[in-house]
Amino acid sequence: MKKLFLNIMMAVCMVNFTACQSDDDANTTTQNFGYEQYGEPFAAMPSKEDAIIYQVNIRAFSDETKLQGVQEKLGHIKALGANVVYLMPIYPVGTVNSVNSPYAVKNYKEVNPDFGTLEDLRSLVDAAHEMGLAVVLDWVANHTAWDNNWITEHPDWYLQDEEGNIISPPNTVYTDVAQLDFENEEMKAGMIDAMAYWLYNANVDGFRCDYADAVPDTFWTQAINALRPIKDQEIIMLAEGSDSAHFHAGFDYIFGFNFFSNLEYVFGDGEPATTLQDSNATEYAQVYNNEDRVVRYTTNHDVNLSDGTPLQLFGGKEGSMVAFVLAAYMKSIPMIYNAQEIGYDQQIDYFSENPIDWSNIDYDMLEEYKDIIAFRENTEALKTGNYNGYSSSAICAFTMEKDGKMVWVLGNVTNTETSYVVPTNLATETWSDAFTGTSETISNTISLAPYEYKVLEN
Repeated sequence: MKKLFLNIMMAVCMVNFTACQSDDDANTTTQNFGYEQYGEPFAAMPSKEDAIIYQVNIRAFSDETKLQGVQEKLGHIKALGANVVYLMPIYPVGTVNSVNSPYAVKNYKEVNPDFGTLEDLRSLVDAAHEMGLAVVLDWVANHTAWDNNWITEHPDWYLQDEEGNIISPPNTVYTDVAQLDFENEEMKAGMIDAMAYWLYNANVDGFRCDYADAVPDTFWTQAINALRPIKDQEIIMLAEGSDSAHFHAGFDYIFGFNFFSNLEYVFGDGEPATTLQDSNATEYAQVYNNEDRVVRYTTNHDVNLSDGTPLQLFGGKEGSMVAFVLAAYMKSIPMIYNAQEIGYDQQIDYFSENPIDWSNIDYDMLEEYKDIIAFRENTEALKTGNYNGYSSSAICAFTMEKDGKMVWVLGNVTNTETSYVVPTNLATETWSDAFTGTSETISNTISLAPYEYKVLEN
């Protein structure tokens, strides 16, 4: 307890910069959290624009449903073209008022024994780094399990009702968790200390921060300013939230909730393809730095379970692939959820062990995912270029351009053959197919088969 108290006091000092150090030093001075650094800095850390994120549900990823099973399949993730492995929560799950959600954290500084040990996590991170893969952990800041050690040790760290009872997150259905109080400075310092624990003790490369919109950005700013100087490398900070203010708090990315919802409207409800163009404008409306990017996806652990797989939502194999191209290329950072790349058609219940059947692989689809990811990896216009939209009602069309290099993406979001009138300024360019290099003769119109997409480069 004495060591924890000292760590918390040091974290409070770091958080309250004006009392501890000058503003000029706030982002450059490394706080002494009292932990020794395990491992070496990750030399192959992807730059902000280069990230290709692969989400791993440990309860599903291997037959063993353990960290070791994830390590054994790192080669598959590497071959796909991803360079960031995002692990869903690795922590022990609470049992009081429990629905067995991995987002009900019982202890922030332990590995779930169902998954393995700290040594297993270190082994996984070491192996990933050797392959050039970064590893980020899911972080659940807003709430804890009802049997988290903080409940008994620090009940004042939680929101309470008028009778002094700790409460669940207000205005939600999440009664399996207890709401933390972000007005409490000691709690915030303890949270930052717990995040730092994993940077030091497992040498991970950052965090995907769950339910980020519900947590004050003042906390995120404090946490990120304290965490970034710890290791002699960049770290990844991804907010699972849509508020562009997260960028100002120090996050690298926000989540494309709006874009995914509109993908469902377009493919499932027949909304026009211009809806996606409008969604892109909405998500970037308050973003003023052209380097900022939204993480986009066609599935993740939440929507896979609640809504369906990409095959179910977007018109089968062909539709799911055009949806992925649009999500991956439209001014975004792509994210893949485990097994979507093999055409896995089963919804995954992440509240229980539910191993993926990796024996039934659609190899054509897998190769198509690899091609789509590889082209993005090697094309600066897609990673950092300027976006322009040219969509029609049935064809989502846009360009990404950087230093005279232009990529033109067209995707038929309907199950009928459709003609597209080519904008005059694009018809005068000379184009080739991005994947084959074959020259493309462009006239006044382009005809696209149902769910066909084209990616052209000038």
